[in-house]
Amino acid sequence: MDTAIVKKQAVEELALIEKAGDLALFEKKYLSKQGLIADIFKTLKDLPENKRKATGQQANKLKQELELLLKEKELRLVDAGKMAKESGKDFFDETQPGVMPEVGYLHLITQTQRQAESIFRGMGFELALGPEVETEWYNFDALNVAKDHPARDLQDTFWLKSCKSQFPISNFQFPNKEQKSNPQAQKLLLRTHTSSVQIRYMQSHQPPFRIIAPGRVFRNEATDQRHEAQFYQIEGLMVEKNISAANFKAIIEEFLSRYFEEKVEIRLRPGYFPFVEPGFEIDAKRSNGKWMELMGAGMVHPNVFKAVGIKGFTGFAFGCGLERLAMIKHNIPDLRFFYQSDLRFIKQF
Repeated sequence: MDTAIVKKQAVEELALIEKAGDLALFEKKYLSKQGLIADIFKTLKDLPENKRKATGQQANKLKQELELLLKEKELRLVDAGKMAKESGKDFFDETQPGVMPEVGYLHLITQTQRQAESIFRGMGFELALGPEVETEWYNFDALNVAKDHPARDLQDTFWLKSCKSQFPISNFQFPNKEQKSNPQAQKLLLRTHTSSVQIRYMQSHQPPFRIIAPGRVFRNEATDQRHEAQFYQIEGLMVEKNISAANFKAIIEEFLSRYFEEKVEIRLRPGYFPFVEPGFEIDAKRSNGKWMELMGAGMVHPNVFKAVGIKGFTGFAFGCGLERLAMIKHNIPDLRFFYQSDLRFIKQF
């Protein structure tokens, strides 16, 4: 690089600088270890011996000249600032350290959800979403939940009254006219799980597919260290030919290992859920060697496939609380911390 060209360019740029803060950028561009003059010195080894010495001397001279010009420019800007202050004009010293403004950032639940979505998408899962206000058919009937199941009672479900003007039944799809005309199936509620999203997706898509359904759910429960009236879930569904529990085990182990950033081992214990058969309780073991209960899962029940009109396929479904994942990963002892808006807690993440 020609020293004369660099000098001409530097002098022109320095003359245009009117703010003290821009001097640091100028110094970095020309006089730092990664600057243009340093680049000239790096090229010396490639020059013929008869040119190497002359170019080195020119580069040294240019560096000294720019350092002197930079100092003079800095003094002129400082003097101009003092004169403006003495004349009564507003003066702002841009060289003084600033105050970092408060900025927003994502809540830990949102961070956990996005991380889980990213991992599952990397394994070929599609994101599926659905309404938080649901019908009884989507939330219970299509999922093989018995009419007398305790989950339908007021103790567990938030049923909605006089809200058909806000949520007209025409907005909800049903597999047949009989279900749509059934007053019981039209009862509205706040969804108790995101499994209703799986039903909606299976109604409108043909297998094979694999989806995750994250979102907020509601249950009429007393708030304590482990329970809330609202919380977040992420559920998954994979439907293909000849899907088995072995496929589920491999996918969940891979997901948990990526999420916790360490090797995770899982075990399947028998468990009952109306919408799967067989059903599993999933325990996970991390590097500390302790087993912990994590989620429920199982193979999709034939009655669920029948409700949505799918034949000749098998699949698995699973569900886990997002808060549960975050609590384990970050050693959070109380679920209520997520919803208290305490900045001392929120700012840790």
